[in-house]
Amino acid sequence: MSEPNSLEPYSLDLAAGLPQMAAAPTTPRQLLRYARILKTAAGFAQRQFDTVSLSDVSTRAHVPLGTLYRYFPSTVHLMLAVYRQQLRELNGSKPASSRCSQQELTGLGMEIFHMRVMQPAVEHCLSRTWDTRDGDIPVLLRDIEALSAEMVGAAIGDAGRARILLHVISGLVQSVNCRRISLFDAEKDLKNACKLIADA
Repeated sequence: MSEPNSLEPYSLDLAAGLPQMAAAPTTPRQLLRYARILKTAAGFAQRQFDTVSLSDVSTRAHVPLGTLYRYFPSTVHLMLAVYRQQLRELNGSKPASSRCSQQELTGLGMEIFHMRVMQPAVEHCLSRTWDTRDGDIPVLLRDIEALSAEMVGAAIGDAGRARILLHVISGLVQSVNCRRISLFDAEKDLKNACKLIADA
């Protein structure tokens, strides 16, 4: 998984796609400002993607728009960074033990599922197809995938079954968003999947 500070300094290279994000903050003031941006943006993640404006986020976070653009050149960068931070916080809240019980696994699966369903702006960014010219977006997506796999893999004790559960969660999120199944039925299916995977 990429280190948080591994992103190249901000540069605008039109031939290479979107501009690069700035290096991760290091000073206490920068860290506080960065955390405030992500916390504020998390509220906007609950909206539809096309209604999220970086200028609105900067105003609400009391951060200059130029600073926000420096760290997050697009709304996609910001929404993916919000979700990555949420996964890091979720991972940090779990006890550092080997395997979880089936009930704990179900709780973890539900947390990930609800974070995606309840944040349409984030889900829009996760479900789109991106190519390697899209600046740091593939890096963010790889970080998210690796963090999710690591967290669920540690809970199950098996990387293969962790990937299966994450695919189940993605499929259920898509089914709910397309209104093929209700949220209640998706939750029930996810509980059953967690039980089957835990018992395997």
